[in-house]
Amino acid sequence: MLVFQVFFVLFADHLNIKSSVSLDKAHLFIACNILIVICMGCAEIWLRSSGQYHKEAVVSSGFIVSYLMYFVTEPFVDGAQMTLLLPIMVSLVYFDQKLLYGLGLLSVVFYAGVYFGLERVFLHKPLLEFLIIECVFIIFVLMSQAVIIRAREAREHLEQLTKSEQGLMVERAISDKLLKIDALTGLYNHKTFHEYLDLLLEQCESNGLRLQLALLDIDNFKHVNDSYGHWVGDLVLKEVASKLGGMIGLNDFAARYGGEEFAVIFTDKNYPEAYAGVEELRASIEQMEHPYAGGKPVTVSIGLCNYEVGLGKELLFRNADDALYIAKKGGKNRVATALTAKGEENILSYV
Repeated sequence: MLVFQVFFVLFADHLNIKSSVSLDKAHLFIACNILIVICMGCAEIWLRSSGQYHKEAVVSSGFIVSYLMYFVTEPFVDGAQMTLLLPIMVSLVYFDQKLLYGLGLLSVVFYAGVYFGLERVFLHKPLLEFLIIECVFIIFVLMSQAVIIRAREAREHLEQLTKSEQGLMVERAISDKLLKIDALTGLYNHKTFHEYLDLLLEQCESNGLRLQLALLDIDNFKHVNDSYGHWVGDLVLKEVASKLGGMIGLNDFAARYGGEEFAVIFTDKNYPEAYAGVEELRASIEQMEHPYAGGKPVTVSIGLCNYEVGLGKELLFRNADDALYIAKKGGKNRVATALTAKGEENILSYV
C-alpha cells in the first residue's frame, strides 16, 4: 500500500488524476501510514515475545489498521469501506463465532459513528451509501457464520473418521493378536511360533545369530486330567505358561506348541546360559504349589538343542525332540540336551 501511494504522489500530475486531498492535509495521511506501521510492528513484537493474549493482539491490531487504511484510501478509491471488513475476517482465522458477532456489531456501530461524525459532515456522502455499507457488514457476518459452521461440521466429520479409523486399527490389532495368541495360556500359538522361528533361522544363517530351541512337556499330564478333571488340567497349563513367560528374557520367545507341550526360543544367550535358564525354569515349576491338584508337584521334562549354521529347521526340531524323549525316558523332571540325546553323558562334555 505504501509503494502504491508513492507511485500515486509521483505520477498523479502526469496522469491527470484529480484528488480531493490538498497538500495542506498531507501530514494527516503520512501520520496514518506511520501509525499503521507502528500498530502492525507492535502486534508482531507482542506475538513473538508474549505467550498470552495473542487473539486480542491480532483483533485490536486488525481493527485499528483497517480504519487507518480506510482513512488513507477513502479519498482516492471508491468502495474503500471494504477495508473495514478486515476485523471481521479475523474471526475466520480463529473460527470463533462469538468473536465474529462481537466484531460485526462493533464494526456496524463504529462505522455509523464515522459516517455521521466525519463522512456526512465533511465529505457529504449520501445516506444510501451508508446503508449499503452497513448491509455489506451484516451480509459478510452471515457469510462468515456459514463458513465457521461448515468448518465445524467438517472438523467433526474428520474427528469421526479419525475415531472410526482408530477403532478399526484397534480391532485389527486385537484380531491379529487373537490369531497369534493361544487363548488358554496367553502364549504364542503353534503357527506364530513357526513363523517367528523361520525368520530367526534366516538371521542365524546370514548374520550368525545365536539360537537355542527348548521343548518342554508336562509330566504325567494325562493323569492330572483323569484324576482331577480337565478344568484342573487347564489351570495347570495356565500356571506353567505364566511361569514360563515370566522367566524368559525380553528377546526370547515362548509358545504353546500343542497340548501340554511348550517351546522356547533363546536368542540372546550362549548354550551354557540357555541350559542354566531351562534348568532354573524346571526347578521353579517343580516348586509350584497346586492345592487343587492334590497338592502334588507338577514337573516338566525339557529337551534343549543349540543351532549351528547349516543345521536346518527340521534337524533342529528333531534333535530337540530326541532330547525331550531322552529326558522322559530317563525319569522325567529333568533337562536333556541334543548331545545327551546322541549318547553324550551331559552338557559339560559339550560346553
